[in-house]
Amino acid sequence: MGNLEIDEDRLWSRSLSGDGDAFGVLYDRHRDRVFRHAYRLAGSHHDAEDVMAAAFLELWRRRGKVRLVAGSILPWLLVTTTNMARNNGRAALRYRKLLNALPRTEGTPEAMENELFASTQGTLDKDFAKALGTLSAVDLHLVSLVVFEDYPLAAAAVVLNLTPGAAKTRMHRAKQRMKAALTGTTSTGAPAARSHATSVLEGER
Repeated sequence: MGNLEIDEDRLWSRSLSGDGDAFGVLYDRHRDRVFRHAYRLAGSHHDAEDVMAAAFLELWRRRGKVRLVAGSILPWLLVTTTNMARNNGRAALRYRKLLNALPRTEGTPEAMENELFASTQGTLDKDFAKALGTLSAVDLHLVSLVVFEDYPLAAAAVVLNLTPGAAKTRMHRAKQRMKAALTGTTSTGAPAARSHATSVLEGER
């Protein structure tokens, strides 16, 4: 175990005793990585901030039940961030359905401009988030840890209580499902052009 892991283990022990300063150090250490993970899943900066905040709140609220992996809270945080992003996505879907059911009025030029900007901003991110949404909860956790956070497959299997063989099989199927969701087919039935996101799934960094 490295010095950083020993240090994190000590900081977490202090956090369990109610030391807010120690928890703050852990927050500063991991917030950027948690935010990037949340952004990949949520597809927008605003939603990613909400998801990140919810994940750290859950970390503090459930600190007595948190399981460290190799002396780090990060794997637990990443899995929790995935759960929070899924919940946030369901809430957003319900909200959109409610808005769509309301009577519409003639939009102002400013409102129309904002709508156009929102529809074109971050298309790739939203497509990627949509592809992630096709995965089961376990497969989403697995892809998040291995593909995005560079954890070894064996370590991710431990976090998710999977056997190495099951993790390998799930990983292969999850990648194939995401690639299918990202590429789809053209109107002529031919495969669509490869996206950058597809290249990442295939290990091209």
